[in-house]
Amino acid sequence: MGVGTLAGMTANPVRLDRLATWMATASGAAELQIVGMYKLAGGAIQQNWHIEILANGGVFAGAGSVVLRTDAPSSVGESHSRAQEFALLLTAHAAGVKVATPRLLCSDDTIIGTPFFIMDYCSGQGQARRITRDPTLADFGSRLAGELGREMARIHAVTTSAAELSFLPLDGDNAAVAQLADSRAALDGLAEGQPVIEYALNWLEDRLDGWQRTAPRRLCHRDFRSGNFLVEAGRLTALLDWEFAGWSDPAEDIGWLCARCWRFGNDDLVVGGIAGFATFKKAYEAESGTTIDTAAVVYWQLVAEIRWAIIDLQQQERALFGGETSLELALSGYLAPEMESNMLALISAMESGAKEGPI
Repeated sequence: MGVGTLAGMTANPVRLDRLATWMATASGAAELQIVGMYKLAGGAIQQNWHIEILANGGVFAGAGSVVLRTDAPSSVGESHSRAQEFALLLTAHAAGVKVATPRLLCSDDTIIGTPFFIMDYCSGQGQARRITRDPTLADFGSRLAGELGREMARIHAVTTSAAELSFLPLDGDNAAVAQLADSRAALDGLAEGQPVIEYALNWLEDRLDGWQRTAPRRLCHRDFRSGNFLVEAGRLTALLDWEFAGWSDPAEDIGWLCARCWRFGNDDLVVGGIAGFATFKKAYEAESGTTIDTAAVVYWQLVAEIRWAIIDLQQQERALFGGETSLELALSGYLAPEMESNMLALISAMESGAKEGPI
Protein backbone atom coordinates (compact mmCIF):
# COMPACT_ATOMS: atom_id res chain seq x y z
CA MET A 1 0.00 0.00 0.00
CA GLY A 2 1.44 3.33 -1.02
CA VAL A 3 0.99 5.75 1.85
CA GLY A 4 2.48 9.21 2.14
CA THR A 5 2.33 11.19 5.35
CA LEU A 6 -0.49 11.42 7.84
CA ALA A 7 -0.76 14.45 10.13
CA GLY A 8 2.81 15.44 9.35
CA MET A 9 4.38 12.07 10.22
CA THR A 10 5.50 9.24 8.00
CA ALA A 11 2.83 6.55 8.06
CA ASN A 12 3.99 3.07 8.99
CA PRO A 13 2.34 -0.34 9.49
CA VAL A 14 2.25 0.08 13.28
CA ARG A 15 0.46 3.44 13.07
CA LEU A 16 -1.96 2.19 10.42
CA ASP A 17 -2.73 -0.88 12.50
CA ARG A 18 -3.45 1.42 15.44
CA LEU A 19 -5.85 3.46 13.31
CA ALA A 20 -7.56 0.34 11.95
CA THR A 21 -7.95 -1.09 15.47
CA TRP A 22 -9.45 2.16 16.74
CA MET A 23 -11.86 2.35 13.78
CA ALA A 24 -12.95 -1.24 14.34
CA THR A 25 -13.71 -0.63 18.01
CA ALA A 26 -15.43 2.73 17.44
CA SER A 27 -17.56 1.44 14.55
CA GLY A 28 -18.54 -1.85 16.16
CA ALA A 29 -16.73 -4.03 13.63
CA ALA A 30 -15.34 -7.42 14.58
CA GLU A 31 -12.40 -6.63 12.33
CA LEU A 32 -11.44 -3.73 10.06
CA GLN A 33 -8.58 -3.51 7.58
CA ILE A 34 -7.18 -0.43 5.84
CA VAL A 35 -6.47 -1.58 2.30
CA GLY A 36 -5.67 1.76 0.63
CA MET A 37 -5.00 5.35 1.60
CA TYR A 38 -4.08 8.63 -0.09
CA LYS A 39 -4.25 12.34 0.61
CA LEU A 40 -6.97 14.26 -1.21
CA ALA A 41 -6.24 17.50 -3.04
CA GLY A 42 -6.37 20.80 -1.19
CA GLY A 43 -5.91 21.13 2.53
CA ALA A 44 -3.89 24.26 3.30
CA ILE A 45 -5.79 24.50 6.61
CA GLN A 46 -7.05 20.94 7.12
CA GLN A 47 -6.06 17.62 5.56
CA ASN A 48 -8.45 15.06 4.08
CA TRP A 49 -7.39 11.45 3.56
CA HIS A 50 -9.27 8.94 1.43
CA ILE A 51 -9.22 5.55 3.15
CA GLU A 52 -10.33 2.28 1.60
CA ILE A 53 -11.50 -0.20 4.20
CA LEU A 54 -12.76 -3.75 4.53
CA ALA A 55 -14.92 -4.19 7.63
CA ASN A 56 -16.47 -7.27 9.21
CA GLY A 57 -19.71 -5.88 10.63
CA GLY A 58 -20.35 -2.56 12.30
CA VAL A 59 -21.14 0.83 10.74
CA PHE A 60 -18.84 0.22 7.76
CA ALA A 61 -19.71 -3.43 7.08
CA GLY A 62 -18.20 -4.64 3.81
CA ALA A 63 -15.83 -2.85 1.45
CA GLY A 64 -16.03 0.90 1.11
CA SER A 65 -14.37 4.28 1.34
CA VAL A 66 -14.34 6.92 4.06
CA VAL A 67 -12.55 10.23 4.59
CA LEU A 68 -10.35 11.02 7.58
CA ARG A 69 -10.15 14.77 8.30
CA THR A 70 -7.42 16.15 10.52
CA ASP A 71 -5.32 19.26 11.03
CA ALA A 72 -2.82 20.32 8.40
CA PRO A 73 0.62 21.44 9.65
CA SER A 74 -0.62 25.03 9.20
CA SER A 75 -3.88 26.44 10.48
CA VAL A 76 -5.82 29.68 10.74
CA GLY A 77 -6.60 31.04 14.17
CA GLU A 78 -10.32 31.44 13.54
CA SER A 79 -10.81 27.84 12.38
CA HIS A 80 -12.61 25.37 14.65
CA SER A 81 -11.21 22.23 16.24
CA ARG A 82 -12.04 18.88 14.69
CA ALA A 83 -14.48 18.11 17.52
CA GLN A 84 -16.29 21.39 16.88
CA GLU A 85 -16.37 20.84 13.12
CA PHE A 86 -17.75 17.34 13.74
CA ALA A 87 -20.57 18.85 15.81
CA LEU A 88 -21.28 21.32 13.00
CA LEU A 89 -21.46 18.47 10.48
CA LEU A 90 -23.86 16.54 12.71
CA THR A 91 -26.10 19.61 13.00
CA ALA A 92 -26.02 20.34 9.27
CA HIS A 93 -26.74 16.70 8.45
CA ALA A 94 -29.71 16.69 10.82
CA ALA A 95 -31.00 19.87 9.14
CA GLY A 96 -31.07 18.10 5.78
CA VAL A 97 -28.03 19.85 4.34
CA LYS A 98 -26.04 17.89 1.75
CA VAL A 99 -22.91 16.99 3.69
CA ALA A 100 -20.86 13.85 4.06
CA THR A 101 -22.39 11.81 6.86
CA PRO A 102 -20.19 12.24 9.97
CA ARG A 103 -19.39 8.88 11.54
CA LEU A 104 -16.64 8.81 14.17
CA LEU A 105 -14.74 11.39 16.23
CA CYS A 106 -11.36 10.71 17.82
CA SER A 107 -9.84 13.13 20.34
CA ASP A 108 -7.03 10.73 21.30
CA ASP A 109 -3.72 12.14 20.07
CA THR A 110 -2.01 8.76 20.39
CA ILE A 111 -3.84 7.20 17.42
CA ILE A 112 -2.35 9.28 14.58
CA GLY A 113 -0.77 12.13 16.52
CA THR A 114 -3.64 14.63 16.31
CA PRO A 115 -7.45 14.63 16.69
CA PHE A 116 -9.49 13.61 13.66
CA PHE A 117 -12.91 12.49 12.52
CA ILE A 118 -14.20 10.00 9.98
CA MET A 119 -17.00 10.77 7.53
CA ASP A 120 -18.49 9.07 4.50
CA TYR A 121 -16.75 9.54 1.18
CA CYS A 122 -18.72 11.62 -1.34
CA SER A 123 -17.82 11.52 -5.01
CA GLY A 124 -17.56 14.58 -7.21
CA GLN A 125 -15.30 17.31 -8.52
CA GLY A 126 -14.26 19.85 -5.92
CA GLN A 127 -11.60 21.90 -7.69
CA ALA A 128 -13.17 25.27 -8.43
CA ARG A 129 -11.23 25.98 -11.59
CA ARG A 130 -12.28 22.66 -13.11
CA ILE A 131 -15.93 23.34 -12.29
CA THR A 132 -15.88 26.91 -13.57
CA ARG A 133 -13.97 25.86 -16.70
CA ASP A 134 -16.19 22.87 -17.45
CA PRO A 135 -17.14 23.08 -21.16
CA THR A 136 -20.71 22.09 -20.24
CA LEU A 137 -21.08 24.73 -17.51
CA ALA A 138 -23.76 26.55 -19.51
CA ASP A 139 -25.87 23.38 -19.36
CA PHE A 140 -25.78 22.90 -15.59
CA GLY A 141 -24.61 26.18 -14.01
CA SER A 142 -28.04 27.68 -13.41
CA ARG A 143 -29.40 24.45 -11.94
CA LEU A 144 -26.37 24.12 -9.67
CA ALA A 145 -26.83 27.72 -8.48
CA GLY A 146 -30.39 26.82 -7.50
CA GLU A 147 -29.15 23.81 -5.54
CA LEU A 148 -26.64 26.01 -3.75
CA GLY A 149 -29.38 28.48 -2.88
CA ARG A 150 -31.55 25.76 -1.35
CA GLU A 151 -28.68 24.28 0.65
CA MET A 152 -27.58 27.65 1.97
CA ALA A 153 -31.14 28.39 3.09
CA ARG A 154 -31.22 25.08 4.99
CA ILE A 155 -28.04 26.06 6.82
CA HIS A 156 -29.53 29.44 7.70
CA ALA A 157 -32.58 27.71 9.17
CA VAL A 158 -30.44 26.64 12.15
CA THR A 159 -30.90 29.14 14.97
CA THR A 160 -28.84 30.12 17.99
CA SER A 161 -31.06 27.89 20.14
CA ALA A 162 -29.14 24.82 18.87
CA ALA A 163 -27.62 23.58 22.15
CA GLU A 164 -25.11 21.34 20.38
CA LEU A 165 -23.48 24.47 18.92
CA SER A 166 -23.14 26.34 22.21
CA PHE A 167 -19.37 26.57 21.64
CA LEU A 168 -19.94 29.08 18.82
CA PRO A 169 -19.44 32.64 20.13
CA LEU A 170 -22.28 35.12 19.81
CA ASP A 171 -20.73 38.58 19.82
CA GLY A 172 -23.52 41.10 20.32
CA ASP A 173 -26.56 41.57 18.12
CA ASN A 174 -24.85 42.89 15.03
CA ALA A 175 -22.80 40.58 12.81
CA ALA A 176 -21.34 43.44 10.76
CA VAL A 177 -19.89 45.16 13.83
CA ALA A 178 -18.41 41.88 15.07
CA GLN A 179 -16.84 41.00 11.72
CA LEU A 180 -15.30 44.41 11.20
CA ALA A 181 -13.82 44.24 14.71
CA ASP A 182 -12.35 40.80 13.93
CA SER A 183 -10.90 42.07 10.65
CA ARG A 184 -9.44 45.13 12.35
CA ALA A 185 -7.73 42.98 15.00
CA ALA A 186 -6.38 40.58 12.35
CA LEU A 187 -5.13 43.42 10.16
CA ASP A 188 -3.39 45.08 13.10
CA GLY A 189 -1.71 41.75 13.88
CA LEU A 190 0.04 41.48 10.51
CA ALA A 191 3.77 42.09 10.41
CA GLU A 192 3.56 44.75 7.70
CA GLY A 193 1.10 47.55 6.95
CA GLN A 194 -1.49 46.95 4.24
CA PRO A 195 -2.70 50.39 3.10
CA VAL A 196 -5.32 49.22 0.56
CA ILE A 197 -6.92 46.83 3.03
CA GLU A 198 -6.74 49.54 5.69
CA TYR A 199 -8.50 51.97 3.36
CA ALA A 200 -11.26 49.47 2.49
CA LEU A 201 -11.83 48.60 6.14
CA ASN A 202 -11.94 52.28 7.10
CA TRP A 203 -14.44 52.87 4.28
CA LEU A 204 -16.78 50.19 5.64
CA GLU A 205 -16.41 51.38 9.23
CA ASP A 206 -17.19 54.98 8.24
CA ARG A 207 -20.41 53.86 6.55
CA LEU A 208 -21.49 51.26 9.07
CA ASP A 209 -24.69 53.11 9.96
CA GLY A 210 -25.79 52.82 6.34
CA TRP A 211 -25.52 49.04 5.97
CA GLN A 212 -25.46 47.31 9.31
CA ARG A 213 -28.69 45.61 10.22
CA THR A 214 -30.10 43.67 13.13
CA ALA A 215 -30.97 40.54 11.15
CA PRO A 216 -31.36 37.52 13.45
CA ARG A 217 -28.11 35.59 13.75
CA ARG A 218 -28.29 32.24 11.97
CA LEU A 219 -25.82 29.45 11.36
CA CYS A 220 -23.59 30.51 8.48
CA HIS A 221 -20.99 28.39 6.74
CA ARG A 222 -18.68 31.41 6.36
CA ASP A 223 -16.65 29.73 3.62
CA PHE A 224 -19.49 28.83 1.23
CA ARG A 225 -17.80 29.15 -2.17
CA SER A 226 -16.64 27.39 -5.30
CA GLY A 227 -13.97 24.97 -4.14
CA ASN A 228 -15.87 24.00 -1.00
CA PHE A 229 -18.54 21.83 -2.60
CA LEU A 230 -18.52 18.73 -4.79
CA VAL A 231 -20.21 18.46 -8.17
CA GLU A 232 -20.88 15.30 -10.15
CA ALA A 233 -22.68 15.21 -13.49
CA GLY A 234 -23.66 18.84 -12.94
CA ARG A 235 -25.29 18.12 -9.57
CA LEU A 236 -24.29 19.10 -6.06
CA THR A 237 -23.18 16.09 -4.00
CA ALA A 238 -21.80 17.66 -0.79
CA LEU A 239 -20.83 20.89 0.97
CA LEU A 240 -17.35 20.78 2.47
CA ASP A 241 -15.07 22.49 5.00
CA TRP A 242 -17.06 23.77 7.98
CA GLU A 243 -14.11 24.95 10.06
CA PHE A 244 -15.12 28.65 9.86
CA ALA A 245 -18.88 28.26 10.50
CA GLY A 246 -20.53 30.52 13.05
CA TRP A 247 -23.50 32.72 13.93
CA SER A 248 -23.81 35.61 11.51
CA ASP A 249 -26.02 37.59 9.18
CA PRO A 250 -27.14 35.28 6.34
CA ALA A 251 -26.10 38.03 3.91
CA GLU A 252 -22.49 37.24 4.85
CA ASP A 253 -22.67 33.79 3.22
CA ILE A 254 -24.30 35.24 0.11
CA GLY A 255 -21.73 38.02 -0.18
CA TRP A 256 -18.90 35.50 0.29
CA LEU A 257 -20.19 33.14 -2.40
CA CYS A 258 -20.65 36.06 -4.81
CA ALA A 259 -17.34 37.81 -4.09
CA ARG A 260 -15.27 38.29 -7.23
CA CYS A 261 -12.30 36.46 -5.68
CA TRP A 262 -14.34 33.23 -5.91
CA ARG A 263 -15.42 33.55 -9.55
CA PHE A 264 -12.12 32.24 -10.95
CA GLY A 265 -12.19 34.46 -14.00
CA ASN A 266 -15.90 34.09 -14.80
CA ASP A 267 -16.54 37.61 -13.56
CA ASP A 268 -20.01 37.92 -15.12
CA LEU A 269 -21.23 34.79 -13.30
CA VAL A 270 -21.63 36.27 -9.84
CA VAL A 271 -22.59 33.03 -8.06
CA GLY A 272 -19.15 31.53 -7.62
CA GLY A 273 -18.25 31.83 -11.31
CA ILE A 274 -21.02 29.35 -12.07
CA ALA A 275 -24.19 31.27 -12.89
CA GLY A 276 -26.05 34.54 -12.56
CA PHE A 277 -27.89 35.50 -9.39
CA ALA A 278 -31.53 35.04 -10.39
CA THR A 279 -31.81 31.25 -10.02
CA PHE A 280 -29.86 31.24 -6.75
CA LYS A 281 -32.05 34.02 -5.35
CA LYS A 282 -35.29 32.33 -6.36
CA ALA A 283 -34.28 28.99 -4.82
CA TYR A 284 -32.94 30.56 -1.61
CA GLU A 285 -36.06 32.64 -1.06
CA ALA A 286 -38.39 29.72 -1.82
CA GLU A 287 -36.60 27.46 0.68
CA SER A 288 -36.12 30.06 3.41
CA GLY A 289 -39.40 31.96 3.08
CA THR A 290 -37.41 35.20 3.32
CA THR A 291 -36.31 37.89 0.86
CA ILE A 292 -32.60 38.42 0.30
CA ASP A 293 -31.46 41.89 1.36
CA THR A 294 -29.48 42.68 -1.78
CA ALA A 295 -28.48 46.07 -0.38
CA ALA A 296 -26.63 44.30 2.44
CA VAL A 297 -25.05 41.72 0.11
CA VAL A 298 -22.89 44.26 -1.73
CA TYR A 299 -21.29 45.41 1.52
CA TRP A 300 -20.68 41.82 2.59
CA GLN A 301 -18.93 41.27 -0.75
CA LEU A 302 -16.43 43.93 0.30
CA VAL A 303 -16.11 42.30 3.74
CA ALA A 304 -15.33 39.01 1.96
CA GLU A 305 -12.50 40.50 -0.08
CA ILE A 306 -10.99 42.06 3.05
CA ARG A 307 -11.31 38.89 5.11
CA TRP A 308 -9.82 36.59 2.48
CA ALA A 309 -6.91 38.94 1.75
CA ILE A 310 -6.04 39.00 5.46
CA ILE A 311 -6.23 35.20 5.70
CA ASP A 312 -3.90 34.87 2.70
CA LEU A 313 -1.41 37.24 4.32
CA GLN A 314 -1.66 35.39 7.64
CA GLN A 315 -0.86 32.12 5.90
CA GLN A 316 2.12 33.67 4.14
CA GLU A 317 3.47 34.95 7.46
CA ARG A 318 3.29 31.44 8.89
CA ALA A 319 5.67 30.34 6.16
CA LEU A 320 7.95 33.38 6.32
CA PHE A 321 8.13 33.91 10.08
CA GLY A 322 6.44 30.93 11.73
CA GLY A 323 8.75 28.17 10.64
CA GLU A 324 6.15 26.33 8.53
CA THR A 325 7.96 25.19 5.40
CA SER A 326 5.18 25.27 2.82
CA LEU A 327 5.48 26.73 -0.66
CA GLU A 328 1.68 26.98 -0.86
CA LEU A 329 1.57 29.10 2.28
CA ALA A 330 4.53 31.22 1.22
CA LEU A 331 2.87 32.08 -2.09
CA SER A 332 -0.62 32.69 -0.69
CA GLY A 333 0.14 36.30 0.19
CA TYR A 334 0.68 37.08 -3.48
CA LEU A 335 -3.07 36.60 -3.98
CA ALA A 336 -3.82 39.63 -1.80
CA PRO A 337 -3.32 42.25 -4.59
CA GLU A 338 -6.15 40.61 -6.55
CA MET A 339 -8.47 41.09 -3.59
CA GLU A 340 -7.22 44.65 -3.13
CA SER A 341 -8.13 45.41 -6.75
CA ASN A 342 -11.57 43.93 -6.12
CA MET A 343 -11.98 46.07 -3.00
CA LEU A 344 -11.26 49.26 -4.90
CA ALA A 345 -13.62 48.26 -7.73
CA LEU A 346 -16.44 47.57 -5.26
CA ILE A 347 -15.91 50.87 -3.46
CA SER A 348 -15.88 52.72 -6.76
CA ALA A 349 -19.12 51.02 -7.85
CA MET A 350 -20.85 51.85 -4.56
CA GLU A 351 -19.65 55.45 -4.62
CA SER A 352 -20.96 55.70 -8.18
CA GLY A 353 -24.44 54.70 -7.08
CA ALA A 354 -24.59 50.90 -6.94
CA LYS A 355 -26.98 50.20 -4.08
CA GLU A 356 -27.59 46.46 -4.34
CA GLY A 357 -25.49 43.37 -4.78
CA PRO A 358 -24.07 41.23 -5.91
CA ILE A 359 -21.90 43.22 -8.30
